[in-house]
Amino acid sequence: MPNAKVHSGFFSSYNNTILRLAITSAVHKARKSYGDINVIVTGHSMGGAMASFCALDLAMKLGGGSVQLMTFGQPRVGNAAFASYFAKYVPNTIRVTHGHDIVPHLPPYFSFLPQLTYHHFPREVWVQDSDGNTTERICDDSGEDPDCCRCISMFGLRIQDHFTYLGVDMEADDWSTCRIITAQRVQQFRLELAGNIMMTKHDIDVSIVEPSVQNRLEQF
Repeated sequence: MPNAKVHSGFFSSYNNTILRLAITSAVHKARKSYGDINVIVTGHSMGGAMASFCALDLAMKLGGGSVQLMTFGQPRVGNAAFASYFAKYVPNTIRVTHGHDIVPHLPPYFSFLPQLTYHHFPREVWVQDSDGNTTERICDDSGEDPDCCRCISMFGLRIQDHFTYLGVDMEADDWSTCRIITAQRVQQFRLELAGNIMMTKHDIDVSIVEPSVQNRLEQF
């Protein structure tokens, strides 16, 4: 992707961790079992940024028509060139923003340097709450529609709108609510879990990585 640039932290959080191997392995296994089913990738906040790279990764392997992306309160992840390529390869994308949520405004966008600054990819859906009513505005295909959440001044932004989307509380109950661990550590993890008073109060989903994926991870 000539001239495309991305946020190295967000990119590395997906590309250089076990997440990429675990997810691509799970998708491959599911499609092998159930046929060429479509894949929907979703995430909130930084998870939305990581979901974006995941969706692009899968779209390059499976085709853009097989992958859909829906994020909530996602920050910007790349420049205008990247956003243009992303829209081409992952056309079935919706970025939901909520009211005065500050996170979609980060990293900052400078309208007077459109090609040299961070730039959202389309398409944004701006959700607003007013007097008990919820409205949804479908924004243009620029990724930076000035009539959507970008119309909020920096002084009107607030973090509170980041924690609730479509009436759903996005905060995790506990840091260990969801963990991905390698199969060799499953027994050890379960023993630690059983002996931890705090953690036993929460339901924890454990994703076990296939041995073949672990070998690839060790090689990586």
